[in-house]
Amino acid sequence: MIHPWLEPLWIRLTALGERLPHAILITGMPGLGKRDLAEALAARLLCETPGDDGQACGHCTPCQWRQAGTHPDLRRLVPESEDTRNTPDETAGTTEAGGGEAKAKSTQIVIDQVRAAQEALTMTSHRGGRRALIVDPAEAMNPFTANALLKLLEEPPQACTLILVSSAPRRLLPTIRSRCQQWHAPRPDAAALRRWQAEQGEAARVPASLLALCGGMPLAARRLAAQGIEPLAERFANDLAEGEIDPLRLAGQWENWLKKDKTALAAGFNLPMLVDWMQRWVSDLAALRLGGRVKYFPARAERLALLSARMSAAAADNCYNEFVNIRRVANHPLNPRLFLEDMLMRYARTLKGVRP
Repeated sequence: MIHPWLEPLWIRLTALGERLPHAILITGMPGLGKRDLAEALAARLLCETPGDDGQACGHCTPCQWRQAGTHPDLRRLVPESEDTRNTPDETAGTTEAGGGEAKAKSTQIVIDQVRAAQEALTMTSHRGGRRALIVDPAEAMNPFTANALLKLLEEPPQACTLILVSSAPRRLLPTIRSRCQQWHAPRPDAAALRRWQAEQGEAARVPASLLALCGGMPLAARRLAAQGIEPLAERFANDLAEGEIDPLRLAGQWENWLKKDKTALAAGFNLPMLVDWMQRWVSDLAALRLGGRVKYFPARAERLALLSARMSAAAADNCYNEFVNIRRVANHPLNPRLFLEDMLMRYARTLKGVRP
């Protein structure tokens, strides 16, 4: 599927034809449909009779193999936690002898995946055509995996296109970026968004608050809406819109919210998501204080304006930079309660005009 805002990029890619490089890197914000674009490009490369629009026909033998998930010339490197090709029973994890908790799925792309792909790609194409390898998200590779992939990029298999997808390309090795032709996926403009909503119908209807929270990324907003996140985002904004907060009390409430609230648990609400929202809230405050406008919480614009007026420009800028660093360690806090307390105390001090 090629989303309307990605059609110009798709046209430019398919216009290359046989001149398409052996490795490309598709970048852009989360929720733009970059993986869909990568899948469509891989499908085109494998298809024997692409349509006039450049997309795979969907009827030839390679297309049928791909649709069945059995095409031997298409490989995907994704974290185990994001791999939906297996059945629930197959991905339930393993247990220790004697009974124990299931092993958590890896959120990284591991080196064994690259080695398996490398071995498969050394074989001759099954249809005598091209082969494709999708790596998404590419920033999920650990250093060992990245170095293994680098060897593939330096000595690419014959008639194979490597398609890397990343929302954080700066986290990739410079040597990987330099060996890929980079293509940036643009944000959807209003016209493209309206067209997408018309084409998708009810499935594309997402609350305006979630669309704003996701920075205008429609697929990310639709995913949050499907999870039931909207009331949680509303509660978050309500907690901070009060102005004066007690960091210790609010940290305790948020810890219980994350650990015990059934609605939050069912929606997949977690600490990294909460910290991400906090960073966006602070971003809006900083933007207002520096002469910009609200982006993520437009429904709270008036309250944010009052709060930002209590900050100096330097304090607002410093607070935003602090939260950028806080977000980087949100996935693995040593003590979630202390982490929340520290984060909220930094925020409260900034509102009081005290440098954190």
